[in-house]
Formats: sequence, structure tokens, C-alpha cells
Amino acid sequence: MSLVQPQVVRYADAAELADRAAARLLAALVELQRDGRVVQVCLTGGRIAHEVYAHLGELVAGSGLDPSRLELWWGDERFVPTGDPDRNAGPTLALLAGHFALDPARTHPMPSADGVIDAAASAATYAKELGDTRFDLCLLGMGSDGHVASIFPNHPSSEPTAQPVIGVSDAPKPPPERISLTIPTLNESSQVWFLISGTEKSNALARSLAGDTSLPAARVAGRDRTLWLVDQAAASELPYFDCRS
Repeated sequence: MSLVQPQVVRYADAAELADRAAARLLAALVELQRDGRVVQVCLTGGRIAHEVYAHLGELVAGSGLDPSRLELWWGDERFVPTGDPDRNAGPTLALLAGHFALDPARTHPMPSADGVIDAAASAATYAKELGDTRFDLCLLGMGSDGHVASIFPNHPSSEPTAQPVIGVSDAPKPPPERISLTIPTLNESSQVWFLISGTEKSNALARSLAGDTSLPAARVAGRDRTLWLVDQAAASELPYFDCRS
């Protein structure tokens, strides 16, 4: 676990969170590309993340970002067929592709359930594709129960493992079959950014920042930086001094 103190940034509402997070993300990606390398990014799904991606797409033109030097991965996926609207990758790629071209060879959605019934085997396939990749920047959401990616509290998915990617069965929320990066893999990220919105997340957010390791989100941190971007509703149970803009 990183010894770097997490930074919490509070925004007035979900709209400001999405807008400011997108601008912050764009600036970070441009900076990471300054040495000419390909930047490894782990994406998340969810309403706020999709709003961030939409704003990001609108900001890219003239920013200096080279989308062809972004290598995109996913933190978790619902193990459903490719066209299923529950998948994380489909809506994300549609949002981004509406604004700029991505290199298909550098876009790595997790396997779907097309003709496959074994999430664990598909997780092993993704682990091989991932190899020894370490993310420069990993975006994550958090559930009201403190789950992160598809690692759920009080569930076999949160048990210690040396595997980089796991198949998740009987998840507490639908769909029950999923694929997820594990906490050790997420913790290899240089930077981890959480995007958290809504009153229903406030208790889990406060507990995570207080170090309640019964919640998976509390056990995830970047090696160099951990950033919690939250709206006022999600931060309602935090002491104000925990939040810096």
C-alpha cells in the first residue's frame, strides 16, 4: 500500500465534478505524454465517468493530446455479450470515438460472454493480454457498499490473491458474472483517481478515507498519488479540512 497521503478535492455538485475532472484528466494526460511515450490508462464505467469522458472529448481538440499514444484498459467488466448495454467498454468507446480516433491495437476491452460461459477463463485471457503493464493513471468509481472495480466487501472477490485479474461469480449486484482487476494490480498504478458522486456514497467515502479496510476502496492507492474527486453530496460526512480544491 502506498504511503503517500491521499488528496481529496470537493466540488459543488456532480456537474462541476465531471467538468473539472475532465479538465484535470486532460492536463495530466498531456503532461504524461511530454516525453513521447505511450500512456497506460485504466478506465472505469458509471454515470460520472461517462460524463467525464464526454467532457474530455470536447476538450481534446487543440490541447496537445495525442490519442494514438493512449493505451486503454478497463478495471472491470460485466460478463455479458458484446452488445449488452450493461458493458462498461461499449458506452465509453462510443463517447470517446465521437470526438477522436483511438488506436484499436491499443484499446483493450475485457472479454465478453459471446459464446463463452467461464468468466474465470476469460479473466486469465485478459491477464495474459495485460502482462506486466503498470498503469500511469487508473480511474475508479466506488459503490455505496465500498466496492471498487468488481471487488465487493464480504465476498470471495475481496479475498487476498496473487492473480492480476479474476472472474467474479455471484456478485451482490447484477449482473452476477464479472471480470475484475484485483487490488494488487490496481495498487501498481502510479496514480489512482476516484470519481465519487452522490449522498448514497457518503458513508463509504468517509469510512474508506478513515482507513476501514473492510471496504475494498480503502485498500486501493496509487504508488505516487491517490486523488479522490468528490462532489459535495458524497463528501457530506467528511470533515471539511479533509478537502482541498
